[in-house]
Amino acid sequence: MQADAYPGGVIENIPPCPQCSSEYTYEMNNLVVCPECGHEWVPAAEGATDAAGTAAAGERVIKDAVGNVLNDGDTVTVVKALKVKGNPSGIKAGTKVRNIRLVDGVDGHDIDCRIDGFGAMQLKSSVVKKA
Repeated sequence: MQADAYPGGVIENIPPCPQCSSEYTYEMNNLVVCPECGHEWVPAAEGATDAAGTAAAGERVIKDAVGNVLNDGDTVTVVKALKVKGNPSGIKAGTKVRNIRLVDGVDGHDIDCRIDGFGAMQLKSSVVKKA
């Protein structure tokens, strides 16, 4: 097995957390996780965009409803009311969602998140705005 190979490989030198600089980070599947602040990131994606915000070749860029580029760990705001099965009130416009994770979801749902009062769910990037 080759060191520093990803995805699925073993990282020999696990990088410190980019948010809180903790040295106690660990691997979990394809992510590196910080137990102190809860930040999760893909080590290969660190620095994958240049100063203009464009991605490297072959990397997918996800944008919000107004065209801002979204990243893992961002905070977003829901821009329109959403109906939720099994819940009579739904998600109101203006609801803040913290610490999103970008995924290759089904049917255009490319944001994985946890919303207070609703739990874990997936959202489309076209219904959120970067906060």
